[in-house]
Amino acid sequence: MIIKIHPDSPSDREIEKAVKILQNDGTVIYPTDSVYAMACSLHSKKGFEKILKIKNINKKEAIFSLICDSLSNLSDYAKVDTPTFKVLKKNLPGAFTFILKASNKVPDKLLSRRKQVGLRIPNNKIALELVRRLECPLLSTSIKIDDDFIEYISDPELINEKFGDLVDACINGGAGGIIPSTIVDCTNSEFEIIRQGKGMLIV
Repeated sequence: MIIKIHPDSPSDREIEKAVKILQNDGTVIYPTDSVYAMACSLHSKKGFEKILKIKNINKKEAIFSLICDSLSNLSDYAKVDTPTFKVLKKNLPGAFTFILKASNKVPDKLLSRRKQVGLRIPNNKIALELVRRLECPLLSTSIKIDDDFIEYISDPELINEKFGDLVDACINGGAGGIIPSTIVDCTNSEFEIIRQGKGMLIV
């Protein structure tokens, strides 16, 4: 199923279609402010297992981020001190994945051995509206043409051709990007860029 949603003025009706799918353990492909990604509800065990199967990976290999809609939402799932909060406020919403110390609200299946979690607030109206309507974070992972290469698909029609039969819905929110988010480790006293992507960090 393709759900076409205008990137600047998302239709309530179309957003609701996607949210209902997510509420019923479904999986969707959706746009972010960097690349298109695949997601399910944070609370959907079936959705999580579907994505693992689609990507042909096991839980130990899985790299997921939580997509939040605000800093207050993000702080529910991470331990954020004052210096870190100031940096987050300067850079979010934006094309960043921040690695933070996880709170006890993060399911064990997502935690690294160090009890850390990747969190995002993308600067994309469709993504943010999905989280608001769902009333919980999205469990999200980027999609690639081939996991052996860092190559992302930007055309939603091509994305649907490749993944449309595997997920419950592909959201066409316009052309996507080919540069992923910048990953920043905030678990130490300094902010370490693990992967330089689209976002340019302001400290």
